[in-house]
Amino acid sequence: MKPVLLAVCLLSLPALALATGAPAEPAISAAGSLLQVFIGLVAVLLLIAGTAWAAKRLGVTHGGSPGLLHVVGSTSVGTRERVVVVEVGDSWLVVGVTPGSVNALMTLPKGELQSAATPGLNASFAVRLQQMIEKRRVK
Repeated sequence: MKPVLLAVCLLSLPALALATGAPAEPAISAAGSLLQVFIGLVAVLLLIAGTAWAAKRLGVTHGGSPGLLHVVGSTSVGTRERVVVVEVGDSWLVVGVTPGSVNALMTLPKGELQSAATPGLNASFAVRLQQMIEKRRVK
């Protein structure tokens, strides 16, 4: 019985407040409400940008297991096709990637990485890939 009585008392509080003739809340202007929403939006956007900047500054990386797979390099061979070299353990996998599939092209022994500042990096990759393909055909 007590919970029912408590619920009735709580539900009747707004009616009692109106019956006492208490002054109503002051009207809130639309411009003030819009300004408050705009300031809140700007604050949230600044918080997101600050968090992204801090994550980049601290070197927070994307999720995943750091030692399992590592993309060594990739190059585009068409509008939507790529050749990607992925390091798995002590070997490199050359993988062809298209929108509909991923195909292993060949397995290479782990090699040395060249500096990214080296001009013609994609050209040297293409030459080495062509050499490896020719070696595999000869065998």
